Amino acid sequence: MPKKLPLLVLCLAACSKPAAPKLQVYQSVPVERRDIVVSARANGTIQPDTLVEVKSQASGEVLQVRVETGQVVRAGDLMVRIDPRIPKNNVDQALSQLEVAKARLVNAQTQKDRSEALLKSQSITQTEYDQSVLDYATAKAGVVTAQVNLQNAQITLDQTDVRAPITGTIVELDVERGQVISSPISTVGGGTVLLKMADLNRVQVSTLVDETDIGKIQPGLRATVTVNAYPNRPFDGQVLKIEPQATIQQNVTMFPVLVRIENREGLLKPGMNSDVEVHVGRRDSVLAIPVGALRTQRDVNSAAGLMGLTEVEVKTQLAASEPKPAGDTAVKARVAATAAKPAGNTMSLPDGRTVALPPGVTEDQVKAIFRKRMSGEDPTPAERAILRQVFQGMGGSGGGGGAGSGGTRRPTTDARFGGRYIVFVKRQGKPYAVNITTGLTDLDYSEVTTGLTLQDSVLILPSASLIQQQKDFNDRMARVTGGGGIPGMTAGSGSKSSTPSARP
Repeated sequence: MPKKLPLLVLCLAACSKPAAPKLQVYQSVPVERRDIVVSARANGTIQPDTLVEVKSQASGEVLQVRVETGQVVRAGDLMVRIDPRIPKNNVDQALSQLEVAKARLVNAQTQKDRSEALLKSQSITQTEYDQSVLDYATAKAGVVTAQVNLQNAQITLDQTDVRAPITGTIVELDVERGQVISSPISTVGGGTVLLKMADLNRVQVSTLVDETDIGKIQPGLRATVTVNAYPNRPFDGQVLKIEPQATIQQNVTMFPVLVRIENREGLLKPGMNSDVEVHVGRRDSVLAIPVGALRTQRDVNSAAGLMGLTEVEVKTQLAASEPKPAGDTAVKARVAATAAKPAGNTMSLPDGRTVALPPGVTEDQVKAIFRKRMSGEDPTPAERAILRQVFQGMGGSGGGGGAGSGGTRRPTTDARFGGRYIVFVKRQGKPYAVNITTGLTDLDYSEVTTGLTLQDSVLILPSASLIQQQKDFNDRMARVTGGGGIPGMTAGSGSKSSTPSARP
């Protein structure tokens, strides 16, 4: 029994060793100025901006084809001639039918006048008179029908000379001399396409953009298009429109986007493959932080726990933090706010701004409500109403509900970018929760519009730090227990770990 005493003492000594210093799972990154450029990239095909299929209303044999592919023609130029004999015969026939219809109308007019006189003398019945009136109306309609047929026949005859409807380039020739074509107005199949022509002075690219990027794109944005034929020469374009109907390719939802390009030199040809870069936004030399530092209300408490902060501390810090204009504009904002100080019952804010208070509410009352919120107590309904009015005067969203939910002046930025987030900064060597608003982001860095300055450093929780922390804990316990494991724990739970990205 005495021989086992040293072993028991060693075990107790190992268990009573002071715990290893806590691993600091975050890293500090200073706020810096960066250029943030956001663009959406996609592939597409060059297409004519205006494509016309040329047909003829005349049927018959093609006598002449005066154009060829690639030829530029002007509006009104003669391109194809069709045998005019049949259309001319139809015109002559329609003309003779019109003369017959006019003669019938004259005859019906005479019969109608005679019937009217006989009806007055009661020589014919009312029925016979009504029949003469009907015959006159029928003859009159026959004249109108004959005139329409004559006009249609004349149009068909004119269409035997096919002329260019627009100024453009012949991109496709579908008929040859001697071929018999059909008219689209006389056949069910839509007639024969003679040729296709397009205005290549302006072309467009039809490209598919992923739904995750489509919210950033809107008509009018500038775009850059490159083609393999001219890899070192980008072409400037502009987003024309976004099609409302999505296209699904390999379980990915995409939307067709049309980009229009000026092609005065005629370098871009239909069918060319192209790479399209839509310039969504650009910010030069703005305050920026890594997107990994951004937290929302949903995950702020879990992140705070890893940094050694309690939920009450986070609420207090967020309630006390008032986003300030980013960078060098802070002083200007304070001066402008002081100059525009409203008259009457007012309250000065920590950042130098002055806000008007509701009638009958004093500054001491508002501060007392703020202190109550910062201590973790819930304001009464009356106090919430006061805070809501104060927040509205500050330009915030109001509400007075949770910590940091009100009193923040939202920047006038595009709703497609940025938002309101929470970051942890280093204040007096300790983590501190701060409300900020962001602007443009390139998914690596986000523009900071309010809440931070160049003197701040944000704290980032790498995703691998949690795994590393668990691994370190398991390693310590393995050293204490000699590798035997602890009841209730799975052996090797921290065996799979990535390279530690946390900095002590």
